[in-house]
Amino acid sequence: MSRGRLATSVIILLAVGMAVSACGRRPSALMTPYEAAVEERRQAERDDQPLPPPPTPPQRDRPFILDRLI
Repeated sequence: MSRGRLATSVIILLAVGMAVSACGRRPSALMTPYEAAVEERRQAERDDQPLPPPPTPPQRDRPFILDRLI
């Protein structure tokens, strides 16, 4: 096998590997830390495990001085 053909084969194999590397990943919405803590608490209640401390709700978004520049 010539060097050029080997290099082409390696590049094709790498491209195919990168193309299928994300297959099987479940697309779902990300949870905020607050939502994750609430869900963890619900799960602990269902499983009769000790409850984690109640999560504190997130604070209202406060504007920053430089926000107008962005």
